[in-house]
Amino acid sequence: MGEGEDAVGAPCWWSHPDRPTGGGPGFRLPSGRVPAASPVPPAPSGPVRRRRRQHRGLRIAIVGVLAVLCAGLLGGGVGAVVQGTRQGGRITLQPVTEAGVRRSPGSTADLVRAVLPGVVYLSVRTTGAVTTGTGIVLDAAGHILTNNHVVAPQGKPGGITVTFSTGQYHPAVLVGRDADADLAVIQVKGVSGLHPLALGSAARLEVGDPVVAIGAPFGLVGTVTSGILSARDRPLTSGGDSGAGPAHLDALQTDAPINPGNSGGPLLDASGTVVGVNTVLRSADPESADPFGAEEDSGSIGLGFAIPVDRALPVAEQLINTGRATRATLGATLDLGHRNGALVTAVGAGGAGGGAGGRAGLRAGDVVTALDGTPVTSGDDLVSLVRGRNPGRTVVLTVRRGGRSLSLSDLLRSAGGRAPADSA
Repeated sequence: MGEGEDAVGAPCWWSHPDRPTGGGPGFRLPSGRVPAASPVPPAPSGPVRRRRRQHRGLRIAIVGVLAVLCAGLLGGGVGAVVQGTRQGGRITLQPVTEAGVRRSPGSTADLVRAVLPGVVYLSVRTTGAVTTGTGIVLDAAGHILTNNHVVAPQGKPGGITVTFSTGQYHPAVLVGRDADADLAVIQVKGVSGLHPLALGSAARLEVGDPVVAIGAPFGLVGTVTSGILSARDRPLTSGGDSGAGPAHLDALQTDAPINPGNSGGPLLDASGTVVGVNTVLRSADPESADPFGAEEDSGSIGLGFAIPVDRALPVAEQLINTGRATRATLGATLDLGHRNGALVTAVGAGGAGGGAGGRAGLRAGDVVTALDGTPVTSGDDLVSLVRGRNPGRTVVLTVRRGGRSLSLSDLLRSAGGRAPADSA
């Protein structure tokens, strides 16, 4: 390209119409001399002058467009050549280097990082089958809380292996189990460096509070899901068709995805404390006969249930100390076929005796419609709500008797052993 030309070969003075037309780029007037005046040609006529101006404007526009195109092609070509040379003739996309993700204190990631060492994964071998589940480390002595249907999937305990978050595994022994509450305690012995989880209380949770579930759904250990507390005091009867035996639960409901293998794992609040033991999922398959959602084709539809830690902790303490647990009872027998409330068919000696306001306690023929304000629609509901509470607690029963509505208070008593399904 000539020194006096621009990028498209045009004379550089095209942008300087006042530049002298003689000489070259270095042209100068001699000092002290003034160029002689040139004869002035006659001015062109009007139409000719207009055509010249139009042609000059058109030439300037064309030159401008060409200049822009040439500059773009030249810049792109140079950039490609430089990048290709830098990468050995190949184009390589470079990721942006960032300082790291900024998380607010107390984020879910921080919570999970702190609690994962206290969550363990169970493999239970029974005759011809291996089932999986999750457990919660309770103390440095190696006690682990889980579900009864995890350690005894067919009604009888199997051989238990515990896998820790480090990948190490160790055999465990059964300390005790309670089919009514669907809870069990196992123990690993001779293992140091355990990380017990903090146990909180579900009583301070409100519907809509965030919760996190950790477990091993379908064997995928360390799986973390999150959601909210969807409801409290969900009376459930589960396990009636399985060898593990029926369990009556006063459960927490959550939409945090829970799948087969999550059973026995922790449900955590926003501070990372255990508020529940994940136990049951509701499958979308109406033909599913497995109440614990352990069939291969079942999965989360946003309906998961957990045993409140307020109920699980006293059971765990009893299992550790005595190997067995007691349950709460009103001492009443119910008609499980009745709907629109729990119909009382009999009251045992010493059962359901305390009446509010001087009224007598429960009687045969009474229909219980609520317990502590939670609606009761059937006998199963009342059994689940009673057994979901601890002995020694006073409850308020709303009763329909002879066309009247009564409010009765009663102290829940303690009973041991397996209770009949119709006993509340």
